[in-house]
Amino acid sequence: MYDLKRKSMGLVPAAMREEATKPLLLSMFFVGFSCMMITTHVNGETSTQFGKFWGAGNYQDQIRKLQANFKPSLTRRELDSSISPSTPTSPALAPSPEGQGIQQPNVNGPRVYQVTLYGADPTGKTDSTEAIEKAIQEAASDGGGGGGDLMQGIANLGGSQIHLQGGNYLISKPLQLPAGIGNLMITGGTLRASDDFPTDGYLIQLSAPSSSSSSSYNFEYITIKDVMLDCNYRGGGISVIKSLRTNIDNTYIAHFNSDGILVQGGHETYIRNSFLGQHITAGGDPGERNFSGTGINLMGNDNAVTDVVIFSAAVGIMVSGAANILTGVHCYNKATGFGGTGIYLKLPGLTQTRIVNCYLDYSGIVAEDPVQLTISNTFFLGDAYIVLKSINGVVRGVTIVDNMFSGYDKGIDIVQLDQTNGPFKQIDQVVVERNNVKGMNIRSTVARGSAQGNGTSWTVDFGPVLLFPNLINHVYYSLSSSDASFPNHNLRNVSQNQVVIQSDAAIPATVFVTVDQGVTI
Repeated sequence: MYDLKRKSMGLVPAAMREEATKPLLLSMFFVGFSCMMITTHVNGETSTQFGKFWGAGNYQDQIRKLQANFKPSLTRRELDSSISPSTPTSPALAPSPEGQGIQQPNVNGPRVYQVTLYGADPTGKTDSTEAIEKAIQEAASDGGGGGGDLMQGIANLGGSQIHLQGGNYLISKPLQLPAGIGNLMITGGTLRASDDFPTDGYLIQLSAPSSSSSSSYNFEYITIKDVMLDCNYRGGGISVIKSLRTNIDNTYIAHFNSDGILVQGGHETYIRNSFLGQHITAGGDPGERNFSGTGINLMGNDNAVTDVVIFSAAVGIMVSGAANILTGVHCYNKATGFGGTGIYLKLPGLTQTRIVNCYLDYSGIVAEDPVQLTISNTFFLGDAYIVLKSINGVVRGVTIVDNMFSGYDKGIDIVQLDQTNGPFKQIDQVVVERNNVKGMNIRSTVARGSAQGNGTSWTVDFGPVLLFPNLINHVYYSLSSSDASFPNHNLRNVSQNQVVIQSDAAIPATVFVTVDQGVTI
């Protein structure tokens, strides 16, 4: 700006320098020059046009032109200064024919729908439900010009945003997204349920009326990001029904009485970098025994929960769909000692879930009739443990390896069987091994032991270690003796998880035995 001004002053005619002793005209010159600079910036005029302006006519003509430009230029400058460059831009809004109200956005403008422009109250003192719904409806009706890039029957909104502008908004009923839309984001603020919010609702609902339930998917690529949801103990946080490729990112969901997040049907809902808790606490809450609700309820397939903390609820994550993965999840919801569960796998016979690199903090894992389940590299603190629960007596393709368990020497097994509904009868490809344990009892499907003595029989008891009672599928042993003779020896018995080796002659010997419960031939 300085160089341009200096260069421009060099273009002023000599007549102006002769009039430099006239303070009033000189003052008008600088004011007019400043206004001309602002007008040039706003209207996009180039420096070449600027030079032509000064080079035309005499000095008095230039002053008159500057005076004429002063008022409109100042008005435009004041308008521009009222717009923060960091504030997200809303769509260009055209006035109604009567000049009243907010109308459809200019389709050529940016599609960031700022909810305060629709009447939402960012202080949370008055109900903003209708205003936010209006913003959602306008975003959905705009169409976004995205074309047919999404699933058939789902309109591409082109990345439109419902922007909450850092406000705290009171809502009295669920914010229902219209079915059949995609490529939309809700971001940037807090939603809080009112005292009369329906207890069976969710603050944000991705669902469709029953009349349109025949569609394969109701939504695609909906993102809910950087928001806090306060359910006020009146309902749930977010419901995602028959949605495809949904992102829930950096959310904080509190005070729910049902589910923090419900995922039902659909595919590929990704929940990450989020915090969920029925009560605001950091552990050791005096009311922990009364925690209820579920942090995340996955009633669908192919979903992922990554880097999520559930700090208060009766159940941290309930999984009743297949092919889900949980990584980096920290559950310190209601402790197991108070009746809570960190992760509950409730899909008997078709689990197909991977739990990797998680942290179960005083609350453990329960899996009903698990089939194809992996739990690895996970930390169990405070006597937290894993329960395999028999429903139809099936456990197959289960891998529990390379985990850490830490307890208080209370004699608690790291993996337990719940066979109150009947024993496990189909046990195949189960591997519980290589877990390190402190202050708890190790349980495994693979064990090693030895027995030493001088005689004809050696017994190694694996009952305290093996997970399943009275089950040994494979035995590997070797007999080492200092005696010069070569007696015959053989495996005689494996009942009650005790391995008995016998020889046909008394000798001093040590027997080394490895057993495996996991594979049925």
